[in-house]
Amino acid sequence: MRAMRAVRVHELTGPQALRLDDIPAPEVRAGQILIDVRAAGVNFPDVLLTRGKYQFKPNPPFSPGGEAAGVVRAIGDGVKTVAVGDRVATTLIYGAFAEQIIAPELAVVKLPEAVGFEVGAATLLTYATTYHALVDRAAVKSGETVLVLGAAGGVGIAAVELGALLGARVIAAASSEAKLAFCREHGASDTIDYSREDLKERVKALTKGNGVDVVYDPVGGELAEPALRGMAWQGRYLVVGFAAGEIPKIPLNLVLLKGCQIVGVFWGSFAMREPAKNRAHAEQLFAWIAEGKLRPAIDATLPFAQAGEALARLERREVKGKLVLVP
Repeated sequence: MRAMRAVRVHELTGPQALRLDDIPAPEVRAGQILIDVRAAGVNFPDVLLTRGKYQFKPNPPFSPGGEAAGVVRAIGDGVKTVAVGDRVATTLIYGAFAEQIIAPELAVVKLPEAVGFEVGAATLLTYATTYHALVDRAAVKSGETVLVLGAAGGVGIAAVELGALLGARVIAAASSEAKLAFCREHGASDTIDYSREDLKERVKALTKGNGVDVVYDPVGGELAEPALRGMAWQGRYLVVGFAAGEIPKIPLNLVLLKGCQIVGVFWGSFAMREPAKNRAHAEQLFAWIAEGKLRPAIDATLPFAQAGEALARLERREVKGKLVLVP
C-alpha cells in the first residue's frame, strides 16, 4: 500500500491541533482524478474547520484545505478532460493539505503553462467566489462603484482586482494604511481605513452623496450596517462571509428605503450545482492570469509542517492576499 503525508486536524481546538501524519495514499475510482499536490491554498474556511465552525463539519482526524494545484498521477475510468501528466488545479470542501488528493473530474481544470503551481493553488476559491459574486450575483457594470470590505484579505483583494478589470471604480476598505497601500497596488481607486475613519461618512464623501452600487462583504460584524447605509439606490449588497465572527442583524427598513438587494454568495453550493459553469469561470480566470490581467497575491509560501502557523496567521488577520502550503 502506498503511503503519503497529510496535514490533519486531530481535535477541534484550532490551528494548533494540526499534525503532519503518514497515512495511506488514496486510490482512484471511476470518474475521479488522482493528483500529486505541488501547492495548496490556505483560506479562512480552513481555520473554521479546525474549530468545527464551518458549514461542513467532518469528524477528526481529517485534512483541511479547499484548493490545490499539481500534476495528474492517475485517472479513473471514464475521465476524458485530462490525462496523466497534465498540470491542473482543483477545489475540494476539505482534504487538500495532502501530498496526493482525489478530485471528481468536474472539479478539475487544466492549468496553463504560464501559471505556476503556487498561483494556481491560490486562485480558485478566492477568485472564483468573487467572479461568481460580481458577475453572476451582482451583474457589475463598467462605471459602477464597488465597495470591498476586508479588501486586503484573500477574497477581498480578488474583488479589488476583478472589480477593476470589469471596469468598476473600486473603493477598498481595510484596517491599516499598509493594507490599503497593498489594495491600491492591485487596482483600488480609493481607500478607507475603517480603524480610524467613519465608513458610512467616508463612502458618502467619496461618492458625492450617491453611495456605492455594490458592497462586497466577506467580513460581516459591525461593518455591515454602515456599509449598507452607504449604498446607492437599487444597489446590491453581496453577503460573502463573516470573517469578523459575528453575523450581523440588518434593519430591513434600510433595504426598503434604498430599493436595494441583499444577495447571498454561496460559491461552494454554486460550484456543486452548476459545475460546468463554474469550470468555465475557472478557465476564464486562469486565462486572465496567463495574460497578466490578474495578479493573485501570495503573502508567503510555507511547508506542510508549518500549516498550523499559516492558519494562525490567517486567524490573526496578519495576511495580505493568500498563504500557500507546499509538501
